[in-house]
Amino acid sequence: MDTITHPNTTITSTLAAVQDAALASPLSVGLAVFIALVPLVSLYRRRSGGRSKANNYGYGRVEVTKLLVHPIKSCRGTSVASARYTPEGMENDRKWCIVDADTHQVITAREVAKMVLITPTLPDATGLLRVSFPSDSPCEPFAVPANPSYATLASWVRISDIKLWGDLVDSYVCEAAGEGGRSPSAILSDYFERDVLLVMKGPKPRLLAPTDAFPNLKGSCVFQDGYPLLVLSEEGLDDIERELRENVGSQGIDPRWKEAKLAVERFRPNIVFKGAGPFEEDFWEEIAIGEPSAPGITLVSKCTRCLLPNVSPETGERDKAVPYKVLLKFRTGLHPKLKMKPCVGCNGVPKGEGVVRVGDAVWVRKMTR
Repeated sequence: MDTITHPNTTITSTLAAVQDAALASPLSVGLAVFIALVPLVSLYRRRSGGRSKANNYGYGRVEVTKLLVHPIKSCRGTSVASARYTPEGMENDRKWCIVDADTHQVITAREVAKMVLITPTLPDATGLLRVSFPSDSPCEPFAVPANPSYATLASWVRISDIKLWGDLVDSYVCEAAGEGGRSPSAILSDYFERDVLLVMKGPKPRLLAPTDAFPNLKGSCVFQDGYPLLVLSEEGLDDIERELRENVGSQGIDPRWKEAKLAVERFRPNIVFKGAGPFEEDFWEEIAIGEPSAPGITLVSKCTRCLLPNVSPETGERDKAVPYKVLLKFRTGLHPKLKMKPCVGCNGVPKGEGVVRVGDAVWVRKMTR
């Protein structure tokens, strides 16, 4: 039996079927060969760089199904119908973060899981970023200017050594909008039970690190882990759920996962889409969203995953196994250097400015080789 294997699809052809057909008639031979070749041609069209660009590289309709913006790093994200993006990512995404007041190290939900229950509301007509806390928290809500004036910025403390993944990032310590009341940092310090600061990214570019596929990568980002956008497919999440349900009862996977849904918010993506198939983004190098002529988004690397997706966005509790132990079973060996790290989704870098909307078509401009 000859088998051709694709990371997402296995096509098996049995030579015995063709041989049996040969004993019947030449016509049967031709039909059997045609049937055997159909999936191979389909595989070529799906994976080869020689596919016709006129039909979106052989895909059917691929479309955006969800958009998520996370104003404060590691805090709750907001689902939106549309979002403006620039080469640094979605507007207001990870523009703010919370840092240790003494070390200036960025704090994430990897360390403090209950961060995911802090809810920033995207700026409205008032131009304010409003922040609230769980109902059982004594912390009062507050608001800060989303786009403070130069005069306001001049009155805020500026810090040049915010520490994030080896980078030193410049930032401003946010002060509350209006007069009176406690400072945002004081309120957050109560929630964290330690001294912390709420900071907003300053003007100095935070340069992108090169990747294996793009050693001369240019661009900048704000407080994202490393790259402006994260994209992933709904079908990939479905595959993870299937694998999860098959492993309930082993490796500490709780029986509740026989029925419980794995929320895409755990993976903290910006753009979720469907229509291409599970993990097809692994094989895309450049996409456009909305129109084929829209600014390209280069997918510069696969996103290696840590334990952060184990934190429930609904409860703020960390699962001891899900989804990390599940991902270790079938999503490792994909990163060229971090072979033992599971990967879900891809890191993207926009080439220009634009607007993305739920329902927009996703156009694959270039495949990886």
